[in-house]
Amino acid sequence: MNSIAQHVSVYSQALNLRTQRHQVLASNIANADTPNFKARDFNFERAMQNALAGRMEAGGIGLAQTATGHLASGGGNSPAELQFRKETQSAVDGNTVDMDVERAQITENALQYQILTQLIGDKFKGLRSALASNNS
Repeated sequence: MNSIAQHVSVYSQALNLRTQRHQVLASNIANADTPNFKARDFNFERAMQNALAGRMEAGGIGLAQTATGHLASGGGNSPAELQFRKETQSAVDGNTVDMDVERAQITENALQYQILTQLIGDKFKGLRSALASNNS
């Protein structure tokens, strides 16, 4: 059973990182017209290695507390290290968002998320099948 828990944990961490990356990429797209906005992203593979090793990077994704009643997010406790994306085009207003790059990255991330959900579904389908055949 421990092996099942480990597999689910790996998938869960991967889904969480894909969700975080989607939020970062969506923020880049939302700020495409914001002067001096610097596009950000993180290396998924490195973040996944950090998550599996139990390491949390400074500069991770955290929530801002703008009022005293807000819950603390433990900001920075993420295996993902946000970095500024390398500038691909020069903008007069200092914005580094390249919509072609962002669209490609968000599409790739969404496909990877969908693949993970399919893998999880297949894993549980196999477990249900194994349990059903043992009970027969």
